[in-house]
Amino acid sequence: MISVTRLDISDADILIDGAVAKAGAIGVQMCIAITDEAGQLIAFRRMDGGKVTSTTIAIDKAFTAAGAKKATHEYGIASQPGAPAYGIASAIGGRLMVVGGGYPVLVDGKVVGGIGVSSGTPDQDMVVAQAGIEAFLNQV
Repeated sequence: MISVTRLDISDADILIDGAVAKAGAIGVQMCIAITDEAGQLIAFRRMDGGKVTSTTIAIDKAFTAAGAKKATHEYGIASQPGAPAYGIASAIGGRLMVVGGGYPVLVDGKVVGGIGVSSGTPDQDMVVAQAGIEAFLNQV
């Protein structure tokens, strides 16, 4: 078994294909972004019908998840008024996402990249992103 230390384009294709399959199954056309461990974009797909406005959101979700090593919905909870990270959504020029749908991709407990999904509800985005990760981990 090969140990993955950072995602490459082949890995990104697997993540995207897994996410696309789930998006199709739930009937929501999505925007899906994959980044390396530093949050730099590797691959992006906007399914036919995916919201144009979700392009940047998906990319920023993947960027946040990989760079901060945390799922974006976790920032959503922590960034509410009175919570310890209130106001963090304006960090990094507004790129830090606090809406569900972004996850770090972990291999052997280390962040090797990120996936960001947008166009559905936050719960739909999260389910589709998780499906992409599951597809990838089944190949590692």
